[in-house]
Amino acid sequence: MEHDTKVKKAITMETFVFIFIAGVVFSYLGSVMGVDKMFNTIMNTAHYLLIDVVFFIMAIAVLAGAFAALLSEFGVVALINKIISPIIRPIYGLPGAASIGMITTYLSDNPAIISLAHDKGFKKYFKNYEIPTLCNLGTAFGMGLIVSTFMIGLGDGTEFIAPVVIGNFGAIIGSIVSVRIMTGFTKKYYNIPKGQKREKMDYEDFNKVRDVRVGNLFERVLDATLEGGKSGVELGLAIIPGVVVICTLVMIFTFGPAETVNGVAIYTGAKKEGVALFPKIGELLSGILDPLFGFTSAEAIAFPITALGSVGAAMGLVKDFLVKGLIGPNDVAVFTAMGMCFSGYLSTHVGMMDALNVRKLASKAIISHTVGGLMAGISAHYIYVLFTMLVK
Repeated sequence: MEHDTKVKKAITMETFVFIFIAGVVFSYLGSVMGVDKMFNTIMNTAHYLLIDVVFFIMAIAVLAGAFAALLSEFGVVALINKIISPIIRPIYGLPGAASIGMITTYLSDNPAIISLAHDKGFKKYFKNYEIPTLCNLGTAFGMGLIVSTFMIGLGDGTEFIAPVVIGNFGAIIGSIVSVRIMTGFTKKYYNIPKGQKREKMDYEDFNKVRDVRVGNLFERVLDATLEGGKSGVELGLAIIPGVVVICTLVMIFTFGPAETVNGVAIYTGAKKEGVALFPKIGELLSGILDPLFGFTSAEAIAFPITALGSVGAAMGLVKDFLVKGLIGPNDVAVFTAMGMCFSGYLSTHVGMMDALNVRKLASKAIISHTVGGLMAGISAHYIYVLFTMLVK
């Protein structure tokens, strides 16, 4: 994705602010870990993330991409869309055609809904104040299939299937909250009178036909599988910067030293060492976080924080959390909900709103989605608690 640029003076105040902040961060890390150990840990952690985490996520993305392409090719996506379209209006306050955006982003990523929003055949079913809400709707389901498949794959057998399904329901609740709040902002922006009802529009055209590949059954299966898998590779490559850069920093602030002797931290420069700052913050906020999300450990706070910028990077933390016993099924449900609903929205929302020609509403979209993402995690936690009570 190309980013717009603007011209500024070569040296401004932000130059010195950046130097100051970077100096404080690296001075803090270096004073705790030792400068040589700090750089060794950064390099070793980045290498570990690239080899053991990124390629694992990419493999899942390839399989999920191939499966998603088959679902689309043989009409399963069209069937799902036909089923859920009639209930979109009462739940989201949007035309039934919005369900296509939900499914498309669930099978791919947030920006997929932008191409739909620019399609005249799709756009005609929406009022002007409804178009900006598509950013929040699409983001709430972005990378849903990848996140869900990844979380299920972490368990032994079927132990995480129920938490992941619950997490998906949590994400749906979060998406409703986000879209409804955003609709309030957009109505105000476009001066839509309160209580004004929207006339019904026919959206059945989307359910009548679908595009399929040319060829016999075998050729269509092969083409769909390979093309879908290729999209998985592209997604896997796209998440490398986020996972390697963001996750390396998050791990350094999340995990502690390799060992402690007589209460003294011993740093070796090995991968996944750090200063354990996030757990301390998590413990300070435990009075708020525990009743809301029910996290198993204070370290779990790192996942939603990371998901704000990159859900791929956040996924990179989960395997290590699981190995260290820092998370359980409830956390997987909450992670799935918040991972889907947030899905790196801070890094995509401004660009997506700009693409929809409503950049002035970007801050409103971010506020709406922040509330929606929190509600997704809270909902997933309490649905999981209710589920455990019912199955006992």
